[in-house]
Amino acid sequence: MLEGYCVKCKAKKPISEAVEEVMKNGRKAVKGKCPTCGAVMFKILGGKAAPAAASVAPETAEVRPDAAAPAAAGTSPA
Repeated sequence: MLEGYCVKCKAKKPISEAVEEVMKNGRKAVKGKCPTCGAVMFKILGGKAAPAAASVAPETAEVRPDAAAPAAAGTSPA
């Protein structure tokens, strides 16, 4: 079980009801509650989170020959 610092109790305690999350910057963290007072405890873990295989999709851009270059204004094809 992970141990974190409770700012309310001002002591290191094990994190109860711990859930692993990924922060906006891609780092992993654990969020849970203090077993004594019930305050929210948050511990940042080392390293970046690996991207999920299902969420990473290669971007394929289809280029249509008719839409590749727009015609200049005021000119007509000969």
